Amino acid sequence: MSVLILGVGNILLTDEGIGVRTVEALQQQYHMPDGVELVDGGTAGMELMEIMANREHVILIDAINTGAAPGTLVTLEEEDVPALFRSRISPHQLGISDLLGVMTLTGELPRHFTLFGVVPYSMDTGVELTKAMKSKRDQLVVKVVSKLKIMGLKATERAEPADCLNYALRPDSAELYITRSLGRN
Repeated sequence: MSVLILGVGNILLTDEGIGVRTVEALQQQYHMPDGVELVDGGTAGMELMEIMANREHVILIDAINTGAAPGTLVTLEEEDVPALFRSRISPHQLGISDLLGVMTLTGELPRHFTLFGVVPYSMDTGVELTKAMKSKRDQLVVKVVSKLKIMGLKATERAEPADCLNYALRPDSAELYITRSLGRN
């Protein structure tokens, strides 16, 4: 099975970075089973096509402005995920919307989608999640691990938080670059 866990968002806008920060937490806390890939998609759009194309399942993690109260957790499945992105809620979601549209036309859309999101408390400039959002990140980690278990895939908890490498797309190209995560909150 080919599963992509994709965290997206702008880490320079506090809670907008929840998707990326959740992927970092998953990397630090769990060993993923074979066939499961964790990717920091940042604010990329079309650059994610090759990474997402023809996957069995994509689990997308993002900040979602639904109009609900800040901190509200959102779970969407299957066709509801692309439908949400057609409303183009934030600048990077515009790119995801375009990406899903092109993948539909080319027949490369992943077979299954799950979105785990949370309504942000703050979109102020800053590289740290708000205190309230950090607890939501922990809840998102549990949701992702539980989803994998339902799919018959077991993420194994690490004995100690890992010093993990993060793979992200360069903002100016489709090339991947590597950064080291030191496990900071």
